[in-house]
Amino acid sequence: MVLTSRKEYLEAIRKRYHAATKVQKGIILDEFCATCGYHRKHAIRLLRSKPARSQKRRPGAKAVYRDKLLLLALKRIWLATDQMCGKKLKGALPLWLPWYDTEFEPLAPNLLQKLLAASPATMDRLLKPLKCQHPKARGATKPGTLLKNQIPVKTHNWDVTQPGYFEADTVAHCGNSLAGDFVYSLTFSDIYSGWTENRATWGRGSHGVKNQVEDIEHGLVFPIRGFDCDNGSEFLNHHLVRYFTERPQNPVAFTRSRPYHKNDNAHVEQKNWTTVRQFLGYDRFDRPELVPLLNDLYKNEWSQMTNFFYPTLKLKEKRRVNSRYVKTYEPPQTPYQRLLTAPDITANAKEKLRLLYNSLNPFILRKSIQTKLKVIFATLYAPRL
Repeated sequence: MVLTSRKEYLEAIRKRYHAATKVQKGIILDEFCATCGYHRKHAIRLLRSKPARSQKRRPGAKAVYRDKLLLLALKRIWLATDQMCGKKLKGALPLWLPWYDTEFEPLAPNLLQKLLAASPATMDRLLKPLKCQHPKARGATKPGTLLKNQIPVKTHNWDVTQPGYFEADTVAHCGNSLAGDFVYSLTFSDIYSGWTENRATWGRGSHGVKNQVEDIEHGLVFPIRGFDCDNGSEFLNHHLVRYFTERPQNPVAFTRSRPYHKNDNAHVEQKNWTTVRQFLGYDRFDRPELVPLLNDLYKNEWSQMTNFFYPTLKLKEKRRVNSRYVKTYEPPQTPYQRLLTAPDITANAKEKLRLLYNSLNPFILRKSIQTKLKVIFATLYAPRL
C-alpha cells in the first residue's frame, strides 16, 4: 500500500478507534497492522495522534506583494520605462511614482512604501510572466580609409572623473538590405554620466554627420573634452577632424577604436539598443522626410525621457576571482542625477537642468513619444507617389 493510501486509511479508522471499547480497539489495531504492515507500537502512536491540520496556504513566509493594485502599478511603470531590468527599475520608481496619480488612480501609502522597498530580484520575479525576448541587432559599420592612419587608436582609458568624454556610433535603419539610401541614427554617449543624445541623418555623408554633431554639442550644458568613434567613414573624415581638433580654444581629443573590436566602444554600443532599436525597431527608413520628424523626437521628448527618468548602471569595480570576473556596480542613477553631483558642472548649468527637470512629467513625455512615433510610422508606410 502506498503512503497516500495509508494516510487515507488512517484518517478513516482514527475516529472509530477512539470511540471503540478496549476489545474493539484490539481488533481495529490488528486489522491496521495487517493491512499497512506497521509495528504494533507504531500503529498505536499513529491512531492516538491528532489528525493533521489541513494547510490553508503554502508553507513559507507570508506573501507581501500579492496586492493587485501594487502589481498593476509595477506593471504600468515597467512598461512605461521600456521594460527595464529590476536593478534599473529600482532606481526609476522614486522618479516615476510622484507622477503616477496624475496618470492613473492614486496609490495607498502602504502600497507606495512596499513598491519602494521591493528589491530588484523581487521586481524581476513579479514581472517574470511579462518578460519578452528581442531579436539581435544588425551591424552596418564599414571601415573608413580616409585619415585612418592619422587618427590615433585609443589604447588607454580616459580620465572619466568628469563629464565630456563621448563615444559615438551610428545605427543603420536599413531593414534587410544595405543597398540604396536610408536614415542613420547618430548616438552620442558621455562615459562619466551616461548622458545620451541622438540625431537622425540622411545617409552617412560627412557634412550631414558634422551638422548633427554640431547640433548635439550646442544643446549640451558641458563641453566636449574627448571624442571616440569606430572606424566608419562617417566619422573618419577631414570635416569632423577639423571641427574637433582645429579649434582656437580647448580642442577636443579625437581617437578611434581598434578595427573589429566592438568592446572598445562598449558604452555607446549598449545605447544603440536602448535608445534606438527598442522603440524604432528594424524597419527600413528610406524616406528623407523622416529625418526632421526623428530629430524633433530625439531633441525633445526622447532626450528628456532618457536623461532625466531612465536610470543606468555604472561599473564601480571589476576584480578577478579564480577563473571569473566579479563586477560591482554603483546604485542606479539617471544621467541628470550624476551631473548634479559632478564638481566640473557649473552652478548655472545645474540650475538649468533643475528647472527643466521640474517642468517634466514622465507619463506625459511617454504619451508624446507614442504620438510622434505614430506619425513617424504613418509617414514611413504612407503610399508613395
